[in-house]
Amino acid sequence: MTEPAAMPRTTPQQLDHPLRYEMVNELHARPSPRLVVPCTAVYLAFKEPRDAANRDRSVDIAHLAELVMRHGAPAPQDDAGHYAAQLGRHELRWESHTEFVSYAGFTPGQPHRPFDPALAEMFPADWQARAPGRRVAAAMVHVATMPDDPDAITPLLSSWFATDGLVAVQVLDGTAVVATDFRIDPAGWMRFAVFAAPDLGAGRLGRVVQRLLELETYRAMSMLALPRVRALNATMNTLETRLTALVERLGDDTRPAETVLHELLTLSLKLESAATQHGFRFGATRAYEAIVHDRIASLREKRFQGRQTLNEFMVRRFLPAMRTVQSAELRLDAMVDRAARAGELLRTRVDVQRSGQNQALLERMDRRADLQLRLQHTVEGLSVVAISYYAVGLLGYAVYPLAESAGIERSILIAALTPLVVLTVWLGMRRVRAKLHDAAGDRAGHGDL
Repeated sequence: MTEPAAMPRTTPQQLDHPLRYEMVNELHARPSPRLVVPCTAVYLAFKEPRDAANRDRSVDIAHLAELVMRHGAPAPQDDAGHYAAQLGRHELRWESHTEFVSYAGFTPGQPHRPFDPALAEMFPADWQARAPGRRVAAAMVHVATMPDDPDAITPLLSSWFATDGLVAVQVLDGTAVVATDFRIDPAGWMRFAVFAAPDLGAGRLGRVVQRLLELETYRAMSMLALPRVRALNATMNTLETRLTALVERLGDDTRPAETVLHELLTLSLKLESAATQHGFRFGATRAYEAIVHDRIASLREKRFQGRQTLNEFMVRRFLPAMRTVQSAELRLDAMVDRAARAGELLRTRVDVQRSGQNQALLERMDRRADLQLRLQHTVEGLSVVAISYYAVGLLGYAVYPLAESAGIERSILIAALTPLVVLTVWLGMRRVRAKLHDAAGDRAGHGDL
């Protein structure tokens, strides 16, 4: 008895979907930094002003390579979506996103002066000036040890931040205090302060700082829609006035429907163009706003010393802008729908008018056909008379010698021939007409087939 052939061994990679490992690795591609108190984080985000989602990403890679090669770090890969390296005493993390690229530098140790612009030395001004885009976010995070007496934080906050708009909250069950005023200082940086408890782990502290940086970035990205919406509202005000006037004149029979339809089509094209131009920005704004709220929720904030919370600040300062954007999007969609409905009504009116015109045309054609039939009958009658006249004359000449030998007068002969000739010609004309009608019916039947 022969032994069964050994089955080929299958490796796990052969069983897996070709994208399984890539998808799993993506979950771990951007780990949060591990930070130790005290330290400073310097953050930049660059975005091209126009069509950033379709930018040439190789330019971003080249800009990153210029920075890291100054410090002797390895160059990034040509298709890199994230990068991390040690640049001297600074830890660099770079990420490429749909519309922007971000640079985060983390420097351990206590700075000589919090929020000193010199702390951004790893991002030279000349290098920033050559960035393929423009700064959409620039932030500094000062991380210090939380004092034993939380009241000792108050004078520091008063000296670092503006009282109006100051946000100070406890996060992660009171293990850290976060403060900011969401203002840009004279050096162009937005300031965040984090006071961490000694028992707060490096991973948790890194996630707090990363969430603050993401909160600022996505807040800034979502706010980009507001200036565009203000310009769009001015355009919609003009278009809505024209659309309302057109809708009100839909029942005006004094204006040709084709003219009104042409005006409505022109207006609809402008509305569709506006919807296409702003569709991506509206969708991106909704996504960015959702991330902002998610980052705030993940901090699990609590009020600190009676100061307003991050959520309260966003409700008062951020949400109105987002509602303005949402309102503009809904208004634009409603105008597009109104124009489409008006176009359908107007096309119905045009179709009804054309149906009436076609009905009138058919009635005129029927009258013309009836007149032609009467004329045809008249012509046929005259033709019978004319043909009979000449036929009687010819037959008279033909049979006259016979009639003369028989003693029949010419007038009597003509009188006798006339009814017979007229009847014969009439029957012949009728037979010819019947054949013509049968031939026309056969052609129409073949056409239907």
